[in-house]
Amino acid sequence: MLRAMAPVRILHCHSTFSLGGKEARAVRLMNLFGDAAEHVVLSAMPGRLSAREAIDRKVRVAFPDDAPPLVGAPGPLRLARLARTMRDFDLVLTYNWGAFDVVMARRIYGGPPLVHHEDGFNEDEAQALKPKRNLYRRIGLGAAHKLVVPSERLEKIARRDWKQRPERIERIANGIPVARFKAGAAEQIPGLVRAEGEIVIGTVAGLRAVKNLPRLVRAVAAMADRNVRLVIVGEGPESERIAAEARACRVGDRLVMPGFLADPARWIGGFDIFALSSDSEQFPISLIEAMAAGLPAVSTDVGDVAAMLAPDNRPLVVARDDEAAFAAALDSLAARPDLRRAIGRANRERAAAEYDEAGMIARYAALYGAAIGRPHAFSAAKAT
Repeated sequence: MLRAMAPVRILHCHSTFSLGGKEARAVRLMNLFGDAAEHVVLSAMPGRLSAREAIDRKVRVAFPDDAPPLVGAPGPLRLARLARTMRDFDLVLTYNWGAFDVVMARRIYGGPPLVHHEDGFNEDEAQALKPKRNLYRRIGLGAAHKLVVPSERLEKIARRDWKQRPERIERIANGIPVARFKAGAAEQIPGLVRAEGEIVIGTVAGLRAVKNLPRLVRAVAAMADRNVRLVIVGEGPESERIAAEARACRVGDRLVMPGFLADPARWIGGFDIFALSSDSEQFPISLIEAMAAGLPAVSTDVGDVAAMLAPDNRPLVVARDDEAAFAAALDSLAARPDLRRAIGRANRERAAAEYDEAGMIARYAALYGAAIGRPHAFSAAKAT
């Protein structure tokens, strides 16, 4: 039984702990929970831990290297080891398919309260969900206190394909500290020296196949008559493939890839246009950040993207596989600084009205507190 004032011991199980949208959200909550919690983080990809750089030094957190692997054949011995690992914690938080064996271990062997989060899919499920995974999720999710999703589309999938009852699903939209983002204000991005009259098209993404960043490279290459520069912020296994596409399209000299950059509020305002070229998204935090910085966006029509944007921006959301339309949308914004400013203002207003993080933080704090039977355990967590 938990002592009244004891810190809550939380086990976080991630597919990867590289700093993407869901990891940024998890780190933000860890920082805000402060002394109320202590954390242990496991990653299905142990070498991908760049998100730890964003954790406040005052937060009590460990990254053990002797924990059982999160992925592998889901045999009873490995699942039993995962269950034994869980039992030292008050709350277990699991994220996406790469950590789902932890959910199944809880289902079979029991353990502390568990909240599972689904934020989206990798390239292996970008086109269609896999029936065997759907079945595995249906069985395993019975062990979760709640399933958390950020988007309407994922909520529909959870009900239809994973057979979850509505009362077992929490849809919590992603949020950010909107006030920290200033339109037009930006620190210099490493490697970017803007030439006079140059238009910067930028994106922020994990460099994974599902983000389809070569599509964005080709779209920029199609804008041969425009003075544009492409900036891709992020890290991941697709880095060389993206660079090779730029060389093949003869725009290698127009591509800047600075790697991972912390705190987008400091530099994302250096873009003129935000571009999202993914094959699959749900409720991308990078898009909210761009909106808060007063940017117009061009995007493939994935997840809840069209509904997230201001109405004036929605005509620039194009069919996922229509590369000509994607390039044309970018070109239309590059040609019209007045249109960029007008849409950017509308997006910033929408971000401030709909996606500030205060409500998101309150809902997560209440959910996690309810899961462990301590409703006010995280009540001190407030947006700052």
